[in-house]
Amino acid sequence: MTTPWGLPDFDEHEDVHFITNDECGLRAVIAVHSTHLGPAAGGCRFWHYAEDEEALVDALRLSRGMSYKNAMAGLPLGGGKSVIVANEERAKTPDMLHAFGKAVDHLGGRYVTAEDVGMTVADMIEISRSTKFVAGLPNSGSDVGGDPGPHTALGIFLGIKAAVKRALGKDKLDGLHIALQGAGSVATGVALHASAEGARLSIADIDQAKAKKLATATAGTLVSADEILSLDADVVSPCALGAILNETSIAQLNAPIVAGAANNQLATEEDGERLHKRGILYAPDYVINAGGIINVCTEYLADGDASLVRKRIEGIPVRLEEIWVESEQTGRNPAAVADAMAQRLIGRA
Repeated sequence: MTTPWGLPDFDEHEDVHFITNDECGLRAVIAVHSTHLGPAAGGCRFWHYAEDEEALVDALRLSRGMSYKNAMAGLPLGGGKSVIVANEERAKTPDMLHAFGKAVDHLGGRYVTAEDVGMTVADMIEISRSTKFVAGLPNSGSDVGGDPGPHTALGIFLGIKAAVKRALGKDKLDGLHIALQGAGSVATGVALHASAEGARLSIADIDQAKAKKLATATAGTLVSADEILSLDADVVSPCALGAILNETSIAQLNAPIVAGAANNQLATEEDGERLHKRGILYAPDYVINAGGIINVCTEYLADGDASLVRKRIEGIPVRLEEIWVESEQTGRNPAAVADAMAQRLIGRA
């Protein structure tokens, strides 16, 4: 696998660990970007990559995003991320998860893992048999913990409402058209919240069956993955994988707002400026999608209950508004404003 130092996304990571266990087929990357504010927290992604370097770049970008996300959410956590490289069959075994847990444990608490794409609460239980540095576990009598997805979805919904208030002057989503890219667990939560408030949804996913199911549940319209970003809509909500906002796709947008759950939505830093120049209000992804890690943090640190989780998630629109106000005052695009804020918080201004 490629070494990280020469990659643009290396960004002064503190640690990058490559884990191999031939007996169980484990190949993984654990990236620790910053422990300035606390242990590096971020989920584990289980994904098949066409090239090994793609797994490394994904881990690096996601890890840095977690540093920024946790800092902007006001959490006493640094940023890290891990990826388990899946084979083409996406075979996952308990032995593989135990080996990954041992690798996490070997770091002695510098990195705390949880669910991400391709991982479940059941997987976290398996990992927890090898390490205590894991969250996203069943509630076990507490009212926090478990799947972070619903908490992420709530934060996205509240962030969309904040963006609609700023850009369109509306307090509710009733009658507005949201183009939703993705039909996974978080996208489903966003769709259910939005449709309950009267939003009209267009939904696309590479898994047509999932998209159709969600469209049926929300009285939405099923559209193709190729056309979802270019629909004439009030809000485009990317809730799948990242790097989907680039020079080409931004030129095709027909919505005044981009606000969604996907990590690393901007393919390059320049794409934040491209959105800004087009007059499209952007909700920086690691700010709006912090609901899940807020729940994970509260679970792991055992410093509060469900009401505290809700209060912290309700702070997401407040932070977004602060970013948009500074953007308006300075002329800098919201992505650049958010990055500068986060870098100050982790001591890398």
